[in-house]
Amino acid sequence: MSATVLTARALLLDMDGTLVNSDAVVERCWTRWALRQGLDPAAVLKVVHGRQGYATMAVLLPERPMEQNHAENRELLAEETADVDGVVPVGGAPAFMASIAGLPHALVTSADEALAQARMTAAALPMPAVRVTAEQVGASKPDPEGFLKGAAELGFDAADCVVFEDSEAGITAGRAAGMRVVGVGPRAAALSPDAHVEDLTQLRVETAADGSVLLHIGA
Repeated sequence: MSATVLTARALLLDMDGTLVNSDAVVERCWTRWALRQGLDPAAVLKVVHGRQGYATMAVLLPERPMEQNHAENRELLAEETADVDGVVPVGGAPAFMASIAGLPHALVTSADEALAQARMTAAALPMPAVRVTAEQVGASKPDPEGFLKGAAELGFDAADCVVFEDSEAGITAGRAAGMRVVGVGPRAAALSPDAHVEDLTQLRVETAADGSVLLHIGA
């Protein structure tokens, strides 16, 4: 992998698949949901990553009333929050989070606050002080609302932010927000992010003299 350097003022971090590997829980919970609906679990798992649950349900069951999707999403969130078996940090995530502790950064996740707390705790990762969770947005990724809110809370323009994402919905949201995107992991590899890493061990963070963040990717 050739080395790339991106310069940013602030970092916006997805959680699942980017900082935390929660695939085992997602597969368990959504497979059960798929079977209850008479859907192919493999097909469901292709679209579930990155979106809030109600938005995934709307894609898969477009004729169903949205209030039913929201009701089932609340049930699934509770189910996922209670199940942290197999939740682990993505490779390099602990060192990466330590390296950005003093830099402007925010968590922007499709999880709600309770689920985000449960998974970050299970992975033994520090919870960013600034975060945009499901409760704070009116539209799920791939809508850019969450990333735009994260940038605003940190006090930076979209062009000054770099997004870290693993899913198609998340990468689409980051691009729609006018931000550069570092794709993390296998799902992101085929989605043409501005830069790609297999995990966060392939990234080095440096602070420039003017306070900007230098992301050395593949270094």
